[in-house]
Amino acid sequence: MTRRPTIPIIDERSRLPGAGRVEPGRDLSDRRGRELRDLRISITDRCNFRCIYCMPKGVFGKDYPFLGRKELLSFEEITRLARIFAEQGVRKIRITGGEPLLRRGVEHLIAALARIAGIELTLTTNGVLLPRLATRLRDAGLDRITVSLDALDEKTFRRMNDVDFPVADVLAGIAAAERAGFGQIKVNMVVKRGVNDHAVMDLARHFRGSGHIVRFIEYMDVGSSNGWRMDEVLPSREVVDRIAAEFPLQPADANYAGEVAQRWRYADGSGEVGVISSVTQAFCATCTRLRLSTEGKLYTCLFAQQGHDLRALLRGGADDERLRSAIAAVWQQREDRYSEIRTAETAAARKIEMSYIGG
Repeated sequence: MTRRPTIPIIDERSRLPGAGRVEPGRDLSDRRGRELRDLRISITDRCNFRCIYCMPKGVFGKDYPFLGRKELLSFEEITRLARIFAEQGVRKIRITGGEPLLRRGVEHLIAALARIAGIELTLTTNGVLLPRLATRLRDAGLDRITVSLDALDEKTFRRMNDVDFPVADVLAGIAAAERAGFGQIKVNMVVKRGVNDHAVMDLARHFRGSGHIVRFIEYMDVGSSNGWRMDEVLPSREVVDRIAAEFPLQPADANYAGEVAQRWRYADGSGEVGVISSVTQAFCATCTRLRLSTEGKLYTCLFAQQGHDLRALLRGGADDERLRSAIAAVWQQREDRYSEIRTAETAAARKIEMSYIGG
């Protein structure tokens, strides 16, 4: 893949590791034979939206105790860990939040991570800050962008983000990413039955033929604050049926092993859509992901209840070999399969919040 790291790293950021080349290390497999391939890194627990399925305002209000600056992993710490993960077999890193573009200087972190050999570097955002940052991110070496967009009609979109952001702000962000040179953009829509499921066809029509891919995500029981109920899940099968009734679809093969989205091509060649079916068609058996939280805890599942503290090791003086061993131990002992065993009881259990772990 092509890198374009032209952003200068200045002041204390010049000390970011990442200039060297990292050679692949020994692949790690967990207790179910799943190899470590993907790392999601949350770089802030803050967001400018209050989406009802992620950061509902009743919980994440103005008095919510977000993490202080000293509690966050520094860019140096993130990049050091990313290099070690690359040595352990990780081939794709996704930067998340909260809203990752709220983290000051994010383009400098991207520039450091882009220097790690063999890594595809992606970022998920709500898009509203892309008009200011898209070109910087592209020039820093970011490969791909995913934008969250839960409806196109104004009333529904404002209800979903719950802080009155207009749809136009997100569409402007997507346009800015296009101008910056990001080719195929993925657009994620979380579908909640009775709230925004009527908007499925609006998004399908809008992005059909655009070169971008809309992915429809089943509403999930991530965290403990969104009031999740099974009857609010619109199964992906119904989403595919709705779209296919107007625009015939054909199944497409996965792009790579462990891809979470099922791909469907428009029969007339005008692009594709995807569905992510964590609730009704669990893909635990092929999950290759680890998640690193904003404050440096490592989670083996999106639905985890507790993490493993890497920040304490980092700040306690652990060398790279100690960190490698800790990461390997976490993965090799992993046997998560939450979505395969989900019940009303497990869904009600207290879990880490999506806004903290990065989705």
